[in-house]
Amino acid sequence: MEKSKRGAGGTPGGIGEFLFGTMLVVAGGYLFLNQVQVRSQGFGFRVPFGGGGGFTVDSFGLSLIPLLIGIGLLFFNGRSLAGRFLTVAGSVIIVLGVLARLTVNFRPTSLFNTLLMLGMLAAGLGLVSRSLKDHDAFE
Repeated sequence: MEKSKRGAGGTPGGIGEFLFGTMLVVAGGYLFLNQVQVRSQGFGFRVPFGGGGGFTVDSFGLSLIPLLIGIGLLFFNGRSLAGRFLTVAGSVIIVLGVLARLTVNFRPTSLFNTLLMLGMLAAGLGLVSRSLKDHDAFE
């Protein structure tokens, strides 16, 4: 019984396609994500007041309270379930609060550059997928 040379995905051959496809995916993904601009709108909420006026309340400090209580409980007793829960819950609240307030925009670019970026991504994904198939099936 002859052992065949194993490649990408445990199938014979396809290592070159896999590597080139991965390079295309990484390059196309980098170029595409480089065109994305992310901004934060702050961490708070608007309280309506009066006839159309209002004020903004910064809620970041409030979201720190469960995290800080949890950390304090964990330093007091490292096995505290309440401390673990409050620490994880406070961290999740902060991360979700930051993510919810992000604005994501695609910077203006030419059609050629956009097609090049997306084409590299698609070609790379196609080559990586093809490299995982048995190459004896193509012959």
